[in-house]
Amino acid sequence: MSEPSAGQFRDGAHWLAVRVYYEDTDFTGVVYHANYLRYMERGRSDFLRLAGVNHQGLQTQYATAFAIAHMDIDFKKPARVDDALIVRTAFSAPTGVRLIARQCVMRDGEILAQAVVTAVCVGRNGKPRKPPRSMVELLTPWFALR
Repeated sequence: MSEPSAGQFRDGAHWLAVRVYYEDTDFTGVVYHANYLRYMERGRSDFLRLAGVNHQGLQTQYATAFAIAHMDIDFKKPARVDDALIVRTAFSAPTGVRLIARQCVMRDGEILAQAVVTAVCVGRNGKPRKPPRSMVELLTPWFALR
């Protein structure tokens, strides 16, 4: 059996396919709002993974992690069970301890939800710190794609 897809870099961003399952929906058959945050988390995680930085490596190699400090999200239209969605993620270059991600969840090219996410790099002690240079070097080619 093959590895699950981590998506792909295309058109200046990371694209991740996500399927809506019954468990993702509320009693009306519409995706429950909190699940959009889960889809976006997968998009950010797989962006990093595909660029060469995985969460395990963040802890072991870089002694760091990311914490979400702020999120602005707009819900435009509902997704429903069995929908095939795309999570599009684009990061800006880090500013101090912060990384900004612009994300949207789409169905057939139509935006269903979009967000601007501020992540803060933190050390093992939980205090903010600049992202490690070697990690930023791995991500830099993808910052310039927008």
